[in-house]
This record gives sequence, C-alpha cells and structure tokens, in this order.
Amino acid sequence: MEYHNPVLLKECIEGLNINPAGIYVDVTFGGGGHSREILKHLTTGKLFAFDQDDDAAKNNIVDERFVLVKQNFKYLKNMLRMYNALPIDGLLADLGVSSHQFDIAERGFSIRFDEAKLDMRMDKKVKQTAADVLNNSSEEELKMIFKLYGEIDNAGSLARLITHARKEKAIETVGDLKAIIEKVVKRGRENKYYAQVFQALRIEVNKEMEALKELLTQSLEVLKPTGRLVVISYHSLEDRLVKNIMRSGKFEGEVEKDFFGNQLTPFTQISRKPIVSGEEELEKNSRARSAKLRIAEKK
Repeated sequence: MEYHNPVLLKECIEGLNINPAGIYVDVTFGGGGHSREILKHLTTGKLFAFDQDDDAAKNNIVDERFVLVKQNFKYLKNMLRMYNALPIDGLLADLGVSSHQFDIAERGFSIRFDEAKLDMRMDKKVKQTAADVLNNSSEEELKMIFKLYGEIDNAGSLARLITHARKEKAIETVGDLKAIIEKVVKRGRENKYYAQVFQALRIEVNKEMEALKELLTQSLEVLKPTGRLVVISYHSLEDRLVKNIMRSGKFEGEVEKDFFGNQLTPFTQISRKPIVSGEEELEKNSRARSAKLRIAEKK
C-alpha cells in the first residue's frame, strides 16, 4: 500500500540516537517509513510499532526484530510489559493523520470528497463517528470542540448553524458539512477554515488529546535513563503538551524546584526550539508544512 514520505525522517533518526542493540518504539506506524529506517540502524535490537488503523497492518514488516502491535498507543506500557520489553531506549511519535488516510475517501478525513461519509475514526471498532458528534452533541459541546480543538474564532456561530441545520436534515457527508460551513467562513479563507473544523472533529472522535497525554505520561515510565523521546506534532495543542512535558514533566508547564532552586525536570531537552522542515522537504511533502519536531532525553 502506497504511503507518502515520512516527515523529518533524517532528523527523527538522529534524534533517537540509536543503539544498535537497543529497544525502540514507533507508536505511529502508518506506512512504516520511520520504522523501516529505524530497523536499518539496529543489529540485535528490537523495534515495536503501534497502530490501531487496520490499513496500517497491510504494511507490516516481516523481520524477526520487528513487532507490530495493533493497539492505540495509550496502551503502550501494558503492551510492552506483555512483551517483556521494558525499559526502552527510544520512542518516536509522528502524530496526526497519515497522507494515506487523507487520500481514502471513505475514511472521511479529507475535505476533498463531498460524497464521503463523515467517519474520521482511526479505529473502526470505535462506535462514534464525526457525523454522530455533529448530530448528537449539544450546541455548547460543539462550540467547545471547535474552539478548543480547531481554534476557530467564531465557534459559537458555527455550532449554532449546525444545530439548526440538523433539525431539517441529518449531517452525514463531507458535502453536507461544507454547505453549512460556507455560511460562516470568510471569502478566501475556506480551505483553512474547513481544515480547522475537520481537525476539531477528528480530535474529538479519536480522543486524541487524552491519548497523547497518556502516551507522554507513560513515556516517562517506559524510557530508561538516557532514553530519547522524539515527537512530531502538527498543531499548537499537541505541541504545547509535548513542549511542557519535555520542559517540566507536567502538562501545565510549571517547573518544580528543589530547596536550592535547582529545576526538578525528568527530561533534558535536546532541541530547545522545535525542528521544522526545510524547503526541499516542503516541496516534496505538503504534510511537513505544519510539522514541529521536539526531542528530549530522560535523565
């Protein structure tokens, strides 16, 4: 199955600082691009990859050093314990939606396919779809989802329009939603606004913020001292959580200090500022445009 180029591949591999005999985890397997590159640097080491998406399993790598775990990465610690693979030397997370998921109409992730059902589930076993969120959430709940996860300025107006529109007809397809959005979006800003709305719905459907918090909390427990945490995020909510945990060990970003004023932090930041893609990568891979890579080492 054809997946697009993995984002910031060279920078991720350098960030992991791979020990050829170490244990590594790629919690967002997708097309397997990052995983294949990690395996090139391992000899007797082992790589565990996580992905809850059925499509990702079609890219499984046949290699005795590799294990694909078909689970959400929020189950990281339990699954690694089951495989007797703790502690680990490095963890890589490439958050967000893969290019492949955007390109498959029936997944409902993309604004390009008007006839597509509003699904957006990464894991098909999950019951709630994006259409369910739109048709069953209260106006206040929708406002919060769009404001918090989509950072949409007129979230209240959009939520009001949706709750009125669904009284006439259930909102089921991408086209149905776009027809409603058109009434509140500024001319010339359509695509960015659609992307923000779809992002908000996707995050809500897949409970992405909760899962990311679980992952970052567990990373502290599964990494060995000097183990590396390497995370690519695609919007400010994700990046803020990653930055704060790497800086202070807490999601709020508050750094604790001991009696002598020394900072008590579980990580050393390898990259103080996020690493972003260069012009060459941006030309080849539009997904890289909003990518921010952060790297930290456990103390």
